[in-house]
Order: sequence, then structure tokens, then C-alpha cells
Amino acid sequence: MSQHPVAGTQSPFMEADAVRTIAAHVLSGGRIDRAGAETLYHEASLHTLAHLAHAVRLRRHPEPVVTYVADRNINYSNICVCACRFCAFYRAPGAEGGYVLSREELARKIDETLVLGGTQILLQGGHHPDLPLHFYEDMIGWIRATYPAIHIHAFSPPEIVFFAEKEHLTIGEVIERLRAAGLDSIPGGGAEILVDEVRTKVSPNKCSAELWLAVMEEAHYQGLRTTATMMFGHEETHAHRLDHLFAVRDVQDRTGGFTAFIPWTFQPANTAIDRDPEPAPAYLRLLALSRIVLDNIDNIQASWVTMGPHVAQLALFYGANDFGSLMIEENVVAAAGVSFSLSRGEIHKIIRAAGFTPVQRTMDYTPVVPQPVEA
Repeated sequence: MSQHPVAGTQSPFMEADAVRTIAAHVLSGGRIDRAGAETLYHEASLHTLAHLAHAVRLRRHPEPVVTYVADRNINYSNICVCACRFCAFYRAPGAEGGYVLSREELARKIDETLVLGGTQILLQGGHHPDLPLHFYEDMIGWIRATYPAIHIHAFSPPEIVFFAEKEHLTIGEVIERLRAAGLDSIPGGGAEILVDEVRTKVSPNKCSAELWLAVMEEAHYQGLRTTATMMFGHEETHAHRLDHLFAVRDVQDRTGGFTAFIPWTFQPANTAIDRDPEPAPAYLRLLALSRIVLDNIDNIQASWVTMGPHVAQLALFYGANDFGSLMIEENVVAAAGVSFSLSRGEIHKIIRAAGFTPVQRTMDYTPVVPQPVEA
């Protein structure tokens, strides 16, 4: 098979004709199918994937801007009956170290978030067997009444399915009640890999891939925006990763409700899955492919929380246009032994050093006005 450099790239690698054909299709604005994604994932050089992903990113976001959100991950409880093999954070009911946050603790965390210029809280917890739905409604309602300006980004799809099954309600009824209490949007957590063959091995007590997607589709139809994630590098194959991307793309084609996609790598320390973490090139390859395949999702986030600031900066040239969160608090990844920390000033410095202007935004990517003063 003949090999040639991809037209217009600076890649020193020679690409097969099949890669060249798909690359030209992507650069002309075309949508790739599953076969094309497989070819790029398995055969294209990392440099070529970067070139294609960055071209798609610049076509969608030509302005030299990289956004980020200032929020706090508040885990209202770590008590959980799921016992996911990849999780180092949860505690079984009755185990030492289990907790449910009090209103006073919630207030302190939200107050600190506002002082630091935060605009939203990401509120998630375990599948607590003893807390009824009205506990979550009351918590959201109290936050909304006490802090009317804060954006409440809360309850991943597995939590919502758990609430529905526990209360014998439909998914739609649960979302409607949480919306009425003050819920603003839903995070994309609990996706892991959206293939049941994988989910039954790593998180057998969580909802199915079909139900995860159904929660998001229902939320979109009720007017809520959501994000989508992928945690990869545990017990899935490359084919499963592609299944995940195309499942998300199919929902977005129908609803347009995802604001962003965030792929991040499994962190194995302190978990029940014994393997090495994915290296940076594997992360960047999947990130770039995400930008190319998910041509209907505006924003792709870099994950400095799992990959560190240097790889996250490089990710801005592999399709990412968003630096994720200032992350005033994060517990789940930290429990797996990974603990990167960045101040607002450090995030701005990293973004500027890559040639972009940092802009703080809200969940729906509206720029914050006025922009914060750098500290």
C-alpha cells in the first residue's frame, strides 16, 4: 500500500491511502462513520490525529480562546451500595468513614466557592440505600433558596435511575421533581464505558448503558442541558470506546442537549482493578478522536485533574477548547491517588502560554461578566 504525508500537515509520518482519504474528508467538513473512526484510531499517526482534531476545533471555535468554569465538586455522601471496582471513594453502608454532609457543611463549602469566584456546584454522591427522594429535593430546594445565584449541576444518570427504582417512579418523573426543586443541569458522570459488556464487569450494580442514555435524552427533552463523559483505560477494548462515542453522538443528533464531552483516564490506585494507567499519548489519541467523531458537540474538555497541567496544555492542540474546572474541591480522583491542584492564576498562565486567552464561563458556556481579576 502506498504511503504519503497528509496534505497540509507538518507530520513527519507517512500515512496510508485509507488514512489520507478519511483525513481529507474530515478537513473538508465531512462526518466520519464507524469504519472511518476505526481507521483513524488504529492507523493514523498521533501527529495526524492532532492536526485533524485541531482543524475541527478551529473550524468550530476560530477565536483564540480557551474557556474554564469555576466550580466545586461537592460529594454530599460517600455511602454507596454500588461497590464499583474502579472506585476508591465509596464506603459501604455502616462502614467506617461513611458520611452525609450536613446543611452547615454544605453552606460552608458553597460560601467558600462564592468567595473564590465560583459560579456553580457539582453535586454528586453515592447510591445511599436509606435516603428518600425528598431528601434530595429538600437539599436542592434549600440550596436554591439560600444561594439563588449559584448554578446547581447535580445528580449523574446512575443516581437518577437509582432514585427512580427506589421510589417506583419513572425517570421522567424524578427529573421533573428535581427540576421543580431547583436543579439546573445534569453532569455526565457514571458513564464509564457505555457498553453493558464492560459495565457488568466494572460497575455491575449501576444502571445500564441504555438507561444512562435515556436519562440524558429525557433531561434534554425537559429543557436541561447536560455533559457527557468517558472514563477509559480499565477493562474495555478500543472497539468499546468507539461504541461509546457513537452512542453519545446518536443522542446528540436527536436532542442537541450535550454542552460538552469530557474523556478522562481511569486511575487505578486504591481500586480493585490492577493495571497501569493510560499514558499521555493514549489519552491524546482518544481526545483527538472524540473531537473528530463528536462533530455535533461544541466543546471538548481537557482533563488536567487526571493528566496534569502539562498534558492538559498539550490537549489544547488535540481538539480541546475548554480547560475544565478550577476545581475548588475534588474527592473521587484524589481517592485514587491522583491530586493535581491549580489556582486560577496558574490556569490562566497555562492557557496563555499555549497562545490562547482564558475566559471563565458558566455551564452553558456563556462568558462570566465581568471576568475575574487574576490573583
